Amino acid sequence: MPHRTTALLWRAFLAAALVCAVGLLPWLTRTDPALTVLKARSAERDPDPEVLAAVRAQLGLDDGPLRLLGHWLGGLPRGDAGHSWISGAEVMPGVLQALGASLLLMGAAAVVAVATAGLVCARTLRRGGRTAGRPGGTGSAVLAALPEFLTASVLATVVGVQFGWLPALGWYGPRWMVLPALALGLPAGAVLGRLLDDLLPGAFAEPWVRAAAARGLPGRRIARQAVRRCLPGLLPNMGLFVVGLTGGAVAVEQIFDIPGLGRTTLQAALAQDLPVLQAGTLALLLLAAVAAGLFHLAARLLVGPALRADALPSLHRPSTSTARRTPPLVYGALLLSVVALGLPRDPLALDTALRLQHPTWAHPFGTDALGRDLLARVAHGAVDTLLLALAISAVALGTGVLLGLLPRLSGPLVDTVNALPPVLAALLVTAVAGNGSATPALAVAALAWTPLAAHTSALLHQERATLHVTATRGLGAGRWHLLRHALLPAVLPPVTRHALLRLPGVALALASLGFLGLGAQPPSPEWGLLLAENQPYAERAPWAVLAPAAVLALLGALAVTAAGSMQGTNERRELAAR
Repeated sequence: MPHRTTALLWRAFLAAALVCAVGLLPWLTRTDPALTVLKARSAERDPDPEVLAAVRAQLGLDDGPLRLLGHWLGGLPRGDAGHSWISGAEVMPGVLQALGASLLLMGAAAVVAVATAGLVCARTLRRGGRTAGRPGGTGSAVLAALPEFLTASVLATVVGVQFGWLPALGWYGPRWMVLPALALGLPAGAVLGRLLDDLLPGAFAEPWVRAAAARGLPGRRIARQAVRRCLPGLLPNMGLFVVGLTGGAVAVEQIFDIPGLGRTTLQAALAQDLPVLQAGTLALLLLAAVAAGLFHLAARLLVGPALRADALPSLHRPSTSTARRTPPLVYGALLLSVVALGLPRDPLALDTALRLQHPTWAHPFGTDALGRDLLARVAHGAVDTLLLALAISAVALGTGVLLGLLPRLSGPLVDTVNALPPVLAALLVTAVAGNGSATPALAVAALAWTPLAAHTSALLHQERATLHVTATRGLGAGRWHLLRHALLPAVLPPVTRHALLRLPGVALALASLGFLGLGAQPPSPEWGLLLAENQPYAERAPWAVLAPAAVLALLGALAVTAAGSMQGTNERRELAAR
């Protein structure tokens, strides 16, 4: 009970600190909040001193941020979150309506994600955990690597506009929910499927599977129990995905014009509409806390007393997987070839006579709307983006593992940080550190460790309850011996593969934040800039979008197959040692 009380107090402190930081955002940015609000209300109005003084008096800005924050917090128990600085409307009804739209979208995307994860794991389930040949597949790598806003753009353009099968704009009923749910759920489901596929061979290798097969139980029932056996190690990450679908769906909500919580919070942050921004952030934090609690409870119910009685066998054991090294070598060679061919070219050279030219021998990837060579821009963007993404992934892996070893500290911290949309995190970083090329890196690094810490904590929680760890502890082994020789060897390989799987997402997050004005500016050849700049021409010049998207998908395939090869190598070493 004391531990639970401490965790609740720690969670409440983190939430209060974040809400206070958001409340200070207009002053931290070192800009005049009255000027920002005036521009949001009427861009044509002249910001003379008298008008700005009237805005300050109306909003109470002269009282200072602490007084405003105290007044806002005092109204929350009465259900009063204040009035919007921009529209003057009450904040609470609008935020609750946006939360309802986001919850509907989150539920639909979660269904798509679960179905996608099932398809990714279908082969392993059908073969009873025997993953002969290359583990996983390129399809899941491509899905995991595709950026959500690119998936949303393609679905809206092709399925919604060209074919007219489903609505591509608005939020008026179930049919309007399909395309946004696919855009959000497909990448999340691919990552979850890969994580589940990583654990299934260990579950199928446990003695109960052989006993169930000897009793004549059907394969489908055994497969269902194997999935249930793996879920406790995945549920914390599933909670992160569910919350992330709401907080991180800003781009999808913008493309499909969905009045969700992520979009509402982002617009409030950009306009410095403080009451709406605070209420939206608080709603995201509460959603994260509820989701984390429900998923932790589900994990305990699924395992039952085994996890607490130190009687749970380990899922991390050698299997019969024989991963081939050829696919990652091929993907790596292709990626290096693209970079090598494009680096000698000038990514900034303009030729308006060649605007949106289709691929030719002179321009293998075609040209963009300004006549710039896309191969050159993709290659030059790869150098900066990939090197920075690799560095951030390495830091996130180390931070995630270290904090994952301290679940009482990291659990509430993970839930709180994960509720923060990346764009809002970048705005907070910009307010403190200023706008520059380091801003996207700091913002992404501040969030990238959370799923790895949750994964580490979940796997350690299971591994500590295994029979061999219990026996080693009974023989007098100390805490550090158990950590070095039993726990970390079982946890590090799957968490490292998880970090590799997220490498394309880190690269995209860096570039996307730069496009939003929180970092590098055009004409920088960052990948996110390439995708967003050429998105309006997707129907007229599809190669302008498909070229950078294909390279990003290639990076995803390389990350996933490299993770699979690492898994096969580790398993062969364990088999040789035995």
